[in-house]
Amino acid sequence: MRKAERLNDMMLFLNDKNSFQLSDIMAKYGVSRSTAIRDIQSLEEIGMPIYSERGRNGHYRVLRNRLLSPIVFNIDEVFALYFSMLTLKAYETTPFHLSVEKLKTKFERCLSAEKIEMLRKTEEVFSLGYIKHNNQCEFLDVILQFTMEEKVCQINYDKNGTEKTYIVQFYNISSAYGQWYVTSYNFETKRMQVFRCDKILALKENDTFEAKKMEELKRVADSFNKKADVTTFEVEIASNGVDLFFKENYPSMKLRQQQGKNVIHGFYHKGEEQFIINYLLGYGEKIIAIHPDSLRDMLLNELDTIKKHMQNLSS
Repeated sequence: MRKAERLNDMMLFLNDKNSFQLSDIMAKYGVSRSTAIRDIQSLEEIGMPIYSERGRNGHYRVLRNRLLSPIVFNIDEVFALYFSMLTLKAYETTPFHLSVEKLKTKFERCLSAEKIEMLRKTEEVFSLGYIKHNNQCEFLDVILQFTMEEKVCQINYDKNGTEKTYIVQFYNISSAYGQWYVTSYNFETKRMQVFRCDKILALKENDTFEAKKMEELKRVADSFNKKADVTTFEVEIASNGVDLFFKENYPSMKLRQQQGKNVIHGFYHKGEEQFIINYLLGYGEKIIAIHPDSLRDMLLNELDTIKKHMQNLSS
């Protein structure tokens, strides 16, 4: 391992340590005592907060602070990080208290003028597609905090224009197509429930129920898909519908391609029928077969409703 690579790896190795011995470095990287000492001196020179404690049981200490020790990236890694950061533009709100533009400016201050020019040119010819929504998620940072701290809370939620109250514990935050969702354990129904974060109107801690450990919530989530009210479905789609699937699909769905067939396998819970119907309508004539028949009948009823609506529109 070259010295530059070794120093970079060493910063990662030491970053979460309070102290270490010289022998730790020698054993980890297979280097001599003198090389290990020179490497530690190099780390100090580039800003890693290390100091030595002499004596019979002498060792090195790493000062704790909120600033990460400097890490060295090659140009490909810099480009990957830069454009990954820009994907945050797809979200009107993030839980990280940051402005993408300010983060972008701070990022560029670490680069030479030549590298910034390369990024500018790349940004002009290379764009990442995303769906932009204007939906503000006022409590996204609190949702993340309560999830990490395993807290029970009361939320006021806008469900189809009606404000409802739920006592929940957040389990998982996810995003899809510019929207934020939080999977939660509903203490009153004793089952998992998914909420759109931008539709949470109010949120506060609640002590009506005892909070569950994350491991227990994971077991509940895993068993959630095996409940009696789960309906499984299979929808065969034409080859020109495969791209549609990869553009939009959800965790409850998988595409299996075998023997020349493209079949979406999935499931939905009671109360989620309209969501699945709206999703499948997007495939239109690309649908070849549907199972069960009840799902096909619901699709036909929805199409009939849409047809009547269009016929009643004023010209």
